[in-house]
Amino acid sequence: MQSSVYGLLLMGTELTNWTPQDTSNHQDHVIAHVLGATFLGYFVFEEALYVLLDIGFIWMIFLDGEMGLLPHPVAVGELEIDAEAKEQIKSDVDILLSEGTEGLLRFHLPPSPCQIKDVSVFAGGARRRLLITGEEVNLTIETSLETAEVQVYAS
Repeated sequence: MQSSVYGLLLMGTELTNWTPQDTSNHQDHVIAHVLGATFLGYFVFEEALYVLLDIGFIWMIFLDGEMGLLPHPVAVGELEIDAEAKEQIKSDVDILLSEGTEGLLRFHLPPSPCQIKDVSVFAGGARRRLLITGEEVNLTIETSLETAEVQVYAS
């Protein structure tokens, strides 16, 4: 279902009214760095979405819309998970950065390839929405502060 980002979106039985949100200086800084990069893959861990970009960085997007950007070895190194899980993530990063897609263990592919042209942030109650405008397709990331749910879909 495609909808206006300024309008209403039916999420299950919940109707969400999305309001554009001002971004902080830090969010603006992170967004400036991800523009032009390609969204290669993602995984969710402890209430955050981790997006691997073709520039070798991982863009962390938290449930509340806050974000960070780190080189992938640093981002993976900071995860509080066991060594086997870290190795699986490192393997997936290597596969995705070498333009492969087979054999992923922790990462998911985006619904559609997306070179990032713009990022907009919206809120609707306890939900947050990032609209990633791409060259040919847009991606939407929706989070819930109440349920810790994270969804990524083409829009």
